[in-house]
Order: sequence, then structure tokens, then C-alpha cells
Amino acid sequence: MQPLAGSRVVDLTRDLPGALASRELLRLGARVVRVEPPEGDPLRRSAPEWDTALRSGTESVACDLKQDVELVRALFGRADVVLEGFRPGIAESLGVGPREAPESTVYCSITGFGSEGRHADRAGHDLNYLGWAGVLEDTAPEWPPIQVADLAAGALGAVTEVLAALLERERTGLGSRLTVSMTHRSHELVAHRLGGDPLPRLLTGGLASYRTYATADDRYLTVAALEPGFFARLTSLVGRPDLAERQFDADQDVLADELAAVFSDRSLADWLRLFDGEDVCVGPVWTRREAAAEFGADTGETVPLGAHTTAWRRELGLD
Repeated sequence: MQPLAGSRVVDLTRDLPGALASRELLRLGARVVRVEPPEGDPLRRSAPEWDTALRSGTESVACDLKQDVELVRALFGRADVVLEGFRPGIAESLGVGPREAPESTVYCSITGFGSEGRHADRAGHDLNYLGWAGVLEDTAPEWPPIQVADLAAGALGAVTEVLAALLERERTGLGSRLTVSMTHRSHELVAHRLGGDPLPRLLTGGLASYRTYATADDRYLTVAALEPGFFARLTSLVGRPDLAERQFDADQDVLADELAAVFSDRSLADWLRLFDGEDVCVGPVWTRREAAAEFGADTGETVPLGAHTTAWRRELGLD
């Protein structure tokens, strides 16, 4: 499906949140014009592989906003969506704030803490937002292996709001001015747990039937056999049907130790062959490359900095 075919997105963001948001809008058919400073998005230098993966298929326009703001304003005139990720007030001070976009444009600001309140101007990165949001309560001092606030709360949160605003525009003809807070939306990911969890530490080892286990070749299995039927089938297949009735024993660590001894007997591949086609809620801890071979797509090619600047200036009548 290409529901956004014919739509244009002008992306002023830097680093991850805006990049993933643009990639999703591109995947849905939009034409994405990435406006970069003359030295390029910092992501090109700090993580070039990430930049390639997230920005392939977009167009790059190099522009010094302090010297050539008219180029961006002209792009706004062709934009269905504008994305920006500056701190509150910076886009306005540069002359590329929401007032500079047509009324029909959906203008979305991806922020750390929103545009109002005592945290609005606070500096931060993904780990800070997750800490403020209460996401790390169960796992601190450990940290997550992906940028949940940047990618889930910020990028996908922005995409959700943008798509809803475009649908509203179909009815009214008017765009929207949106603000997405990565901290607020990260908190929304855990807010359903404020009243308590079904079992203590359910997601972080509280149940033996919801953990990872080492295999004989130092790989890992994920076991998420929460329902008794799944757990009974699992214990039967591994030759320990007697463990099924102990699924919710008070001492989960003892049960986990017995399961660990079972799983350490065979390789990951052996276990996966045994469980293939069975309703047991067991899987591997794959590497990123293994997962990409099964579920991934080509990361594409690097977009040269400013490759589309001349063409856009000509199209906009600025040369």
C-alpha cells in the first residue's frame, strides 16, 4: 500500500527520531525532502550506517537556515507535512516555525518534554527521557538495547499523530500544529502498569515461564509460556511433564533452575527443531543479522549530502 503517494514531507530534524518518522512516511508512499545543514546531519558522522539505513530513498537539500531561510519557506509551500526536532522556540527564531507553513500543512514538532511546563527546555537524550518517564524502574541500573523513547515514543508517536492529522485534513482542508513529547509518550508505554502488575516482576524474571535460558552452545532461548496450556506442552516436550503443575509455585527461582538445567543440555538449533510447529511460545535470541535474514529488508544506499539542492532550487524558482 502507498496511501501517502503524492504527499511531500519536509524534514528539518536531526538524528534518530525524525529519521525513523520520515522513513515510515516514505514507506507509506510520501516523498521526503531532508533539509540538512551544510556540514550534514550529525548522524552522518556519528553513525553513518544508521544514517544510510534510515535515510535511504529520501532527498537531501543542504541549507544554512541562518543564510538561506527562503529556500526552506519555499519548500514549506510544497509540503503536506513538516517535521522538526529543535528545542521549543528555536524553529520560530530561525524563521521556520509553524506560522511559516501553509494552513493546510501538518507541522509536527518532536520534542524531549513537550513545548510547555518546567521541563520544556531541558536537554536530554533517549536514556534521560526513559528515566524521567518511569520506564527504567524495573531494570536500572541496566539500560535497554534500543532507543525506546527516540524510536517508539518519538518517531512512531509522531507518525501516528501525522497520519491522524492528514485524515482530518481530508475532512476540513486544514492542517494541524502537533507537538510530540518523547518523555510523555514513553510514560504512556508504562502507564497501564501504575495500578500494579498481575505478578511481581512479571516482565523481568518473576516467572520461570517468562525468561531466557542458556543452551548448550552458549546461545539463548526465549520462553514466554505464560498460559498453562503452553507451559504444559513445553514441559512435556522437554521430558519434564512433572514441572507443569509447578508453573506458579511461590519459589520461581527453583523452577527456573530446573528448566535451566534442561535447556543447557542441547544446542539452540536442536531446541528450535524440537519446538518447530508446537504451541509452546519459545523462540531464539537471534543476532541482528540472523533476524535480518528472516524478517529484514535491504538497508538501501547512502544519500549524498545536498544531492537534491540544485534541483529543488530550480523547481522552486530560486535560481
